[in-house]
Amino acid sequence: MAQYHSLSKELQERILEDREKHKKNPYAFPDEKIVRRRMDHDKANLWRPAFVRDVEKIMHVPYYNRYSDKTQVFSFYQNDDISRRALHVQLVSRIARNIGSVLGLNESLIEAISLGHDIGHTPFGHAGERILSSLYQEHTGRFYFNHNVHSVRVLDDMVNWNISLQTLDGILCHNGELELKEYRPCEMSTFVEYDKKVEACYVDEKAIGELIPCTLEGCVMRICDIIAYLGKDRQDAMRLNLLKESPFTAGAIGTSNGEIINNFSVNIIENSYGKDYLKMDEEYFDALRQAKKENYEMIYNNKSLNDLYENEIRPMFGELYEELLRQAESGDKSSVFYRHHMAYMEKNNFYVKSHVRKPYAEQEKNQLVVDYLASMTDDYFIALYHYLFPKGKHDVKFVGYFDL
Repeated sequence: MAQYHSLSKELQERILEDREKHKKNPYAFPDEKIVRRRMDHDKANLWRPAFVRDVEKIMHVPYYNRYSDKTQVFSFYQNDDISRRALHVQLVSRIARNIGSVLGLNESLIEAISLGHDIGHTPFGHAGERILSSLYQEHTGRFYFNHNVHSVRVLDDMVNWNISLQTLDGILCHNGELELKEYRPCEMSTFVEYDKKVEACYVDEKAIGELIPCTLEGCVMRICDIIAYLGKDRQDAMRLNLLKESPFTAGAIGTSNGEIINNFSVNIIENSYGKDYLKMDEEYFDALRQAKKENYEMIYNNKSLNDLYENEIRPMFGELYEELLRQAESGDKSSVFYRHHMAYMEKNNFYVKSHVRKPYAEQEKNQLVVDYLASMTDDYFIALYHYLFPKGKHDVKFVGYFDL
C-alpha cells in the first residue's frame, strides 16, 4: 500500500498566509550578493538575472553534453529506460527546486548547483572515480580524485566562464555519500577561502568529508542528491531484473521512488520552513541511512558488476593512462591527446579572459591526463581504448536490449 505523506494543515496555512503577505525568506541567498572572480563581467539584467547566468553557462559548457553517456550506476546494459548521469542531474534539480520553492529560497542558484554538480564525473560512475584516483596517487602521491572537486575544476579552471562563488561552492560541497540529519550553512564570502577549501581536498583525504555549503541553497541540493538516487537506483535495478520487486524496508519513507521523493520533501519542508538550516526527523534520518545501507548491500556491491570493473575497466584505465601520459610528455601535436583534448580545450576558451594562475597547456602533465580521462563518456572511453590498442585484451561485453 503506497504511503504519500502531506504537510501538516498548520504549516500549509502558515505558508499560504506568508505568501499573501509577500513575506520573503531572510535566509535565501540574494542575487545582489553574488560573487564572481571577475565582477566586471556577467552583470545581471532583467532577462538574465545573476544565477540564471550560471545556469545557462553550465548548460552551454561543452562538457555538459557528455552527461548523456556517463554511467549513473549500471554501466554494462543496453537499456534506454535506466538512468544515465544526465537524467540524475535533472531529477536533482527538480526535487531541489520543489523544496527550495516552498522554503522561499533562490531557485536559480539551486538549479545552477544541481545541473553542474556531476559535470566532473568520470566514465563508469563511482568505479571510474575510484580507479582514476588510485592511478593518479600512484603517479604523483598528491592527488585524491573526487568527482565533486573535479566538477569545480571543470567549471573554474578548465572552462573559465566566470561561474559564481556560490554556485561553485555548492557543487564542491555536494556529497551524496555523506548524509546528515541537519544541514547548516557555513560562513564563506571570498574566493581566497574557497580556493583553500578546494586545495585541501587534493592533499587531505579527510577534507572531502568536512565540506559544508555556504548557502542554504547548496544544502538543499546536497540532500536532494541522495533523495534523487535512493529510490531511482532501486527502480533501475528492478528493471534490469537484478532485484525482486520492492525488496527494501519500508520505514517512514516508503519503498517506491515516488514515495521516497515525496515523503522526504514533505519532512524536510515541515522541519525547515522559516529556519536558517535544513532538518529532517530522527525517524527519517534513520530510514535514510537504512535505505542507503540496503542499496549498497543489494545494488552497489553487486559482485558481478564489480568484477567487470576490476577485471576489464581498471586495466583499460591503466593502459590508457600510461599511453596518454606518454603522448602528453612527448609534445606530439598529431597525437590523440593533443588533437582531441588540448586542442579541444583551446577552442573552448578561445574567447575567454582567463583567471587561471597558470595557462592550461603549462599545467602538470598527469593532471592534464586525468582531465582528459575524466571528461570521457563511457562509449568514448571504450572506443579510444580499442583505437589506441587494437590488439588489447580487454573489452566490455554489454547485456543487449533483448537479452533480458
